Amino acid sequence: MIAGFEFEDSGRTYTCTVEEHQAKTADSWWWFGVTADRYRYAPFRAASGDTRHSVQSRIVEYYSNILARRAMHLPYRPR
Repeated sequence: MIAGFEFEDSGRTYTCTVEEHQAKTADSWWWFGVTADRYRYAPFRAASGDTRHSVQSRIVEYYSNILARRAMHLPYRPR
């Protein structure tokens, strides 16, 4: 399994780590934080076949979807 890493995409820095689930299971999850976002996310389990590229791609796609959903909930402000 690969270790945690950082990368940049679209002007954002992502910090990724693998952490064990806090429940009594042996599952490990990919957690990530993004600059200018106060939350951390754990979108999927870590797997032995994970590569830096595959994790990075899934995280960028996941976070892009979060941003799109947030944008849909912004109040309308006429000019």
